[in-house]
Amino acid sequence: MEFVETEGDSVDEAIEKALKILGVERDKVEVKVLVEGRAGILGFGGKKACIRASLRKPIVEVAGRGEGESSVVGEKGREVLREILRLMGVEGTVEAKAGEVPEEVLLEIRSGEGGLLIGHRGQTLEALQYLVTRIVSERRAGEGVHVVVDTENYRERRRRSLEDLALRLGEKAKRERKTVSVDALSAADRRIIHAVLQDDPWLTTKSLGTGPYRRLLIIPEGDRKMKDPPKGDGQKSP
Repeated sequence: MEFVETEGDSVDEAIEKALKILGVERDKVEVKVLVEGRAGILGFGGKKACIRASLRKPIVEVAGRGEGESSVVGEKGREVLREILRLMGVEGTVEAKAGEVPEEVLLEIRSGEGGLLIGHRGQTLEALQYLVTRIVSERRAGEGVHVVVDTENYRERRRRSLEDLALRLGEKAKRERKTVSVDALSAADRRIIHAVLQDDPWLTTKSLGTGPYRRLLIIPEGDRKMKDPPKGDGQKSP
């Protein structure tokens, strides 16, 4: 069994059910939220959360299906990251795995210094990913494999936290009919919030500022998006 779809009163509950069925730990699966779910009022109008949990596949298995490029980049990235950790004086191991899509490689760090490696809001982890990506890309002539660096399942925890934040602030913007601002988000974090709110016809999201960390605005728009869809890529920019 490579994946299961489960329901629960919350996304966390649905994930726990899936893990029991698959018989694995949380870091062994990729989770896609199919339905967020919501609480009802006086027992009416509620909706169950639904998720699909898929087993992570080792990078060697992906390579066996013709994705040799990912295998090579994963191994090179693992060597580069191990050397960076050595120069930082951090003891730990690095494992290369298949990412969520075939062209993605996950480099997972196992170390007793996770807090140091993650940094404030994941900034150190982002810096490590940037360095590894630049070095591997130069040596592989710019081949299109995306490298992701993670430790202690931070990426997934951060994603879930940002999804919850997006939903809360989106409801606040609609309820108060005022623009809500979120400060200092990386491009990856902004993309998560954009994705969560992109199908809400009552909201628009927009990034402001320059540089890697920018503000993000959640703007109540009424139903204008349904009547007059935005043209080009001027809105929901990462």
